[in-house]
Amino acid sequence: MGAPVVSVRHAPRSAFWTPPQVTARKRIYILFLLLTGVFAVLVLRLVWVQIVRGPELHARALEQRMRPVPVDPRRGTIYDRKMRELAVSISADSVYAIPAEVRDPASVARMLAPLLQMGEDTLLARLTARQQTVWLKRKVEHDAAARIKELAAPGLGVAESGQRFYPRDTLAAQVIGIAGIDNQGLEGLEQLYDSELRGVRGQIVAERDATGKEIPEGEHSYAPARDGKSIVLTIDEVVQYICERELERVMADTRSEKGIILAMDPMTGEVLAMAIRPTFNPNDYSRYPSSLRRNTAVCDMFEPGSTFKVVTAAAALEEGVVTPNTGFYDPGYVKVEDRTIRCWKAGGHGSQSFTEAVENSCNPVFATLAVRLGPETFARYVRAFGLADKTGIDFPGEAVGMMHKASKMGPVELATSGFGQGISVTPLQLLNALCAVANGGTLMQPMLVREVIDESGASVRKIAPTRIRQVISERSARQLSTILQSVVVNGSGARAAVPGYAVAGKTGTAQKPERGGYGDKRIASFMGYAPANDPRIAVLVVLDEPKTDVKYGGVLAAPAFAAVIADVMRYMEIPPTYAASVPSPESDSGLQVVPNLFGLAQPEARASLNAAELVCRAQGTGAVVTNQVPKAGSRVAAGTTVVVYFGPEPLYNLEDDFVEVPDVTGKTLKEAAILLGARGLTVQPMGRGVVARQEPLGGASAPKGSAVTIFLEE
Repeated sequence: MGAPVVSVRHAPRSAFWTPPQVTARKRIYILFLLLTGVFAVLVLRLVWVQIVRGPELHARALEQRMRPVPVDPRRGTIYDRKMRELAVSISADSVYAIPAEVRDPASVARMLAPLLQMGEDTLLARLTARQQTVWLKRKVEHDAAARIKELAAPGLGVAESGQRFYPRDTLAAQVIGIAGIDNQGLEGLEQLYDSELRGVRGQIVAERDATGKEIPEGEHSYAPARDGKSIVLTIDEVVQYICERELERVMADTRSEKGIILAMDPMTGEVLAMAIRPTFNPNDYSRYPSSLRRNTAVCDMFEPGSTFKVVTAAAALEEGVVTPNTGFYDPGYVKVEDRTIRCWKAGGHGSQSFTEAVENSCNPVFATLAVRLGPETFARYVRAFGLADKTGIDFPGEAVGMMHKASKMGPVELATSGFGQGISVTPLQLLNALCAVANGGTLMQPMLVREVIDESGASVRKIAPTRIRQVISERSARQLSTILQSVVVNGSGARAAVPGYAVAGKTGTAQKPERGGYGDKRIASFMGYAPANDPRIAVLVVLDEPKTDVKYGGVLAAPAFAAVIADVMRYMEIPPTYAASVPSPESDSGLQVVPNLFGLAQPEARASLNAAELVCRAQGTGAVVTNQVPKAGSRVAAGTTVVVYFGPEPLYNLEDDFVEVPDVTGKTLKEAAILLGARGLTVQPMGRGVVARQEPLGGASAPKGSAVTIFLEE
């Protein structure tokens, strides 16, 4: 019998069972795919980094290894019109640091503190700043810079830069302006022409390793700075000095709060001088209040007072409202609606021509003229003379004049505006308007810069004078110019006279507006030009709040004007147009010319009359002469009494002191003597026969006891 058969039953196999060798192959395949994917990603990333972003990353890496040091350009020079330096750039050293290379910031800060005269904490903060390069201090002394170089401390360096220097200190400071420590113009012409003056900054770049050491064979580059261009001003250094000297003198004499003397070439609009006080030194401007840097001649307004009458007079002449000989009667006031506008002279000027009204600066006459012109016409001339708009001068921050709109200008506003009250202008606007009269009626655009030049002196850009418009005819301009000459010869501008030269001008005394009206503070001014027949210079003098008993522009500002004109005429080598003292035919025949005494103190007035062999009779208690009879320029016999009035009180009692001169022409000597004697006058005969003419003329007012010169002819 055989062995029993034993049957073995195997467990059934799962449908998902995979042989071990297959599983291993799958794992290898998956791993391969994963590795391939990773490799592909790496390849793609490498392609992205190397090819796509390669240049960018290379540049960034290079930047991290480079240490740039800025190189400031030399700022352009500012010259006067004759190429004299007013602002220059001088060499200066600045200390910088590369914080990443400074090994012991605290120790370095302690070493640098006494050399740079800075606090250790401030220096430490800059030495540890998260920046590539930081300035520790700009514009340091050369000795300090040399000692820092000797330290040879890693991460420290000294760079040469330019420092602004003004060799004339305060001269024309508000015009030139200032430049900051970063070679940037901050104010004045330095600011306006900054793009030309500044230049283009350069840099020095050296490649360094991870320790901060310079790589000898590494990349090095030098981008040189491009120096700035220079500008040539219209300002004349000598004329500027003359104006500033006289401004300081007259401000000291009058104890004025502020002052301006502005000078222009009336033919071109070029500003020759712009003197402003108080002032500052631009070499150390941080020590002064910022208000002193303000150019008040361009950026501030004031009520011009009587100097504005030039504009009203020009409009009236041009429109045919008046002629030089048109007659007016001034009783001392004029009523406009419910307002009484008074003359500065108590009792008024009586009968006078328009020329005499300008000489006398008579407010009622100019109020009347403004009303006659009407608001639309008056406003049109104010705008035409450039007093309601910016002049367009090349200077930042120019102010705009202010006036009533024609539609809102009632009779009272119109009347007061006629003599410069209730209207505001800048000093530059006012003088530019006068220049339009001086040059024959053309308004020019004021200018301060005439040329931009490069390092070699070659012209980059020339700025030519700009004609804006014709505001009045040449005929009207000539008429007004003659009248303005008479203001200096016979009127309130006597102290503006310059021996040997014909001078035209106008005085101004303006009340300063206060809340609710006008107070006691005054602005005294005078503006004019010379030589009157061929103007070379126009000058405006403004004194703000003088502390004197008398505040008239003809007394305070006119002498400063005359001093400026006299020196400028000599400087410009303009010969006198006539001899300073020429014997007149009248003097030779025994007559004396009454001198102009306006603005003189009593001792000076008496001395002037004594020199002319005339007798002085003083009236009033004021400090200076404000009127005289006979008027200046009258021809009288030697020994004639001249009544000289001092102060703002009523001038005199006409009934007691003055009589009307009778007309004695055609009379015999005996008849003339009787007629004159009956009026309390004496006779001074010249020649034989009957009276052909007389001085003063019949109808004139003369002080009792004075002599009337009669010229007898057979």
